[in-house]
Amino acid sequence: MKRPILIHPDPRLKKVCAPVSDLSDELRTLADDMLETMYDAPGIGLAAPQVGVLDRLIVLDCVKEKDATPRPLVMFNPEVLARSDETNVYEEGCLSIPEQYAEVTRPKVVKVGWIDRNGNPQEEEFDGLWATCVQHEIDHLNGKLFIDYLGPMKRQMITRKMVKLKKERARDRM
Repeated sequence: MKRPILIHPDPRLKKVCAPVSDLSDELRTLADDMLETMYDAPGIGLAAPQVGVLDRLIVLDCVKEKDATPRPLVMFNPEVLARSDETNVYEEGCLSIPEQYAEVTRPKVVKVGWIDRNGNPQEEEFDGLWATCVQHEIDHLNGKLFIDYLGPMKRQMITRKMVKLKKERARDRM
């Protein structure tokens, strides 16, 4: 089931999420819903707070080639275990900040640990776009948005655009 994506500024997007202590069927359903929502948006990553749930859960799939096999990942309690000194700059966007993009510098390679949908611990090293995406989504779990890496002027400008967008969308629903 597709879920509505929260638009910045929304106080839930700035909250630190609680660790998932027990994998329930409800949480697995949430993960499936989040993947459906992410693919439909379309996006390459989505964090639970973006659909109003303050649990440490992210989904991602950075396979973008048309004929390539999708690689959906569901991560409960993801954490960066190691990061490279080498950095990458990507133009990032966010489903909670539609049509706004900015360059963000992050570690090029990260090693991430998480619990999969079956409760098994996993570890993997991510590089390039996958590394950027997983760091961006983990930031969401800590109440941080990609615009928090920008200067105050640019951040305020984007926030004002989002306030205007939310007002327009609310008017359109009437």
